[in-house]
Amino acid sequence: MMNEDQVNDIIQEWRDTPEGDLKPEDYQQFKSFGSTCLTECDSAQLLNFLQDEKNQGIVKSMGCVLMAPLVNEVVRKRKGLDHCQAAITHLTKTCSPDELLHSLLEPIENIDPGAISETILALVPHLQTVLLRLEDRKAACLGLALSAVQKQLSRLPVPYSQQQEEADEHGVCRCCNAMAAFTKPFVEEVKRKNGNYMTRSEDEELRTVLLKFCMRSLRNPLLEAELNRDRRSSLWLFATEIMVTLPTIQESLSELLFFNSLKKQADNSQSKESRACLAYLLFVQLITIDSFPAVFSPVFVLQCNMEHINQLLSSKKESHLLKGLALYAKSLESVQDNSLPVSLLELKNFYSVPRNLRRLLTDCPMQHLRESGLQLFQLFINKLDAEAKHKFFRCMLKTSNHAGVESYIVKNIRNQVDFSVQSGNANKWFLGEELLSLLGLVFCLPQGAETDLLNTMDRIMESLNLLRYLLLRDKELRSTTDVWEELCRIKDEYLKMLRVCIGISRAHYSAELKALREDQKLKAKEARDAARSTRLVKSITVKHEKVSNISPEVQHQVLQSALVTFDLMESLIVRIEEITEEKLRIPN
Repeated sequence: MMNEDQVNDIIQEWRDTPEGDLKPEDYQQFKSFGSTCLTECDSAQLLNFLQDEKNQGIVKSMGCVLMAPLVNEVVRKRKGLDHCQAAITHLTKTCSPDELLHSLLEPIENIDPGAISETILALVPHLQTVLLRLEDRKAACLGLALSAVQKQLSRLPVPYSQQQEEADEHGVCRCCNAMAAFTKPFVEEVKRKNGNYMTRSEDEELRTVLLKFCMRSLRNPLLEAELNRDRRSSLWLFATEIMVTLPTIQESLSELLFFNSLKKQADNSQSKESRACLAYLLFVQLITIDSFPAVFSPVFVLQCNMEHINQLLSSKKESHLLKGLALYAKSLESVQDNSLPVSLLELKNFYSVPRNLRRLLTDCPMQHLRESGLQLFQLFINKLDAEAKHKFFRCMLKTSNHAGVESYIVKNIRNQVDFSVQSGNANKWFLGEELLSLLGLVFCLPQGAETDLLNTMDRIMESLNLLRYLLLRDKELRSTTDVWEELCRIKDEYLKMLRVCIGISRAHYSAELKALREDQKLKAKEARDAARSTRLVKSITVKHEKVSNISPEVQHQVLQSALVTFDLMESLIVRIEEITEEKLRIPN
C-alpha cells in the first residue's frame, strides 16, 4: 500500500507526462488507484479527484479505464451510488468518445447473468451521451451498441401474464422503456433529414440500424409478450413506440408486411417472426392502424397475412400460437362468406395454414387453443366458395389421417348439401356429379375389414348420419339419375364392408372381454388360495398379457363400451336399409 505522499507524487508525475508518453503501467496504476477508492468506499474522494481542474488532462487520457469499476459499483448499489453516477457522467463528457464506447461496451459483453437488467439500466443513458458526441461512424457505433444490449436483453425471460409484467422481476419492462428513450434522439435525427433527398450513406446506415433495432424488438420481447389494448402496459407502450418509429424512419408498414422489403436483414427466420409480430400489432391490436392505407382489399390482406399466420402457427409456443390464431381470425372476419376462390388453395400458405391448424387441433395439449382453432377452422371453411370447399374437403379427407378432423369434414359436407338443396343455392359441387367424388372418399374403409372401428368411430358415425340424410333427400338427388344410382352402389359396398368389419371387431372385443373375465376369476381364486395357505404371494400369473397398464375395471368398461358402439353402428345401418326399402316402394 502506498502512503498519501507517494500517491501525490504519482499524480503529479501523470500531470507532467504528455498523453503520448503514458505507458500501459500508468493506465493499470490509475485503474488500481480508482478501484482502491471504490473498495474502501471512498467514492467521494475519487469524484473530487476526477473533477479537479488540475487533473483534467489525466482524466481525459486515462479516465476510460475507470468506467468498468464505476459501473460495477452502480450495479451493486453500494454506498456512494450518487458519487459513482456523477463520476461516470463526468467521464462521458471528458474522455474520448471512441475510447468511452469501447469501455462501455466491455461491461455489457461481459455482463453478470444475474445483473443483466441492472447493468443495462446503468449504462444506457451514458452510452447515449457518448454516441451523441461522436462525429464519425455514429451509425455503425449505434449498431454495435444496440446489438450488444439486445443480445443480453434477449437472455431474460419475458413477463407473460399481467402479474408478471407488473412485478417485472427481471427488469425487462424497465429495460424496454430505457431502450425507447435511448433511441429517441437518433430517430429524431433521421426524421429531421427526411426532407433531404440527397441522403448521405451515413444517414442511410442510421436508418438501417434503427430498422434492425425495431425488427429485433418485435421478435423479442414483443412476440413473446401478452399484449392487450385494454391494458396499456409497459410492453404495450414499447410496442407502440416501435410501431411509430418505423414510419418515422421512412419504413412503410405495408411494404414491410406485404412486399417484403427487409433490405439487409441477415437472419431470414428471425425477420419472418418480426414481420409476423408486426402484422399482429397492426391488425389485431390496431396500433397505428389509422395511418395504414385503406386501399387493400380484405382478400388481399388475408392473402398476404397468411405468410405471417403460417409463421406463428408453425411454432409450439403458446404466445406465438395465440397471436397466430388472433391474426387469422381478424384477417378472415373482413372477408365475405362463400367468396374465396379455389385458385387461392393452390398458394403454398393457403395449404400450410390449415395443415398447421389441423396439427394444433390434434396435437396441442392446451384446450383453449384447440377450441379457438376449431372455431377458426370452421370460419375458414365458411369463407370458401363452393368449388374451393369441395377441393378443401377432398384434401382434408385424403391427408388428415385423424378421425376427429375427418368427422368434422363429413359434417360440413352434409351442411353444404343441405344448403345446396335450398331454393336458389343449387350447385354441381354438392348436388351434382362432383358430389360423388367426395362421397367416394367418405364412404370407404381405408383398411377394409381390418379397420379399427374404435379409432375411426367419429368418422364412421358421421358418415352414416350423412348417408341417412342423403337417402332422405332422394328427390333432389334423383333428378340426376347417374348420381342416385352411383350413390346407391357406393352405399351398398360401404355397408357391406362395414357389416363385415363390425362382425370381426365384435368377435375380437368379445373374446378380449371373456379373457379379461377369466383373468379376474383366476386372480380371485389365487388370492383365496394364498389366504388359506397363509403364504405371501409376490406375483400372480395372468393367463393373457395386456398391452395396457390400465386397471381391469377400466379395461372392462372400455371393452363393454366398444361393444355398445358396434351395436349403435349396426342400428344405424338397419335404419338406413329401412329408408332404402321405403324409397324403393315410392314411384319415381
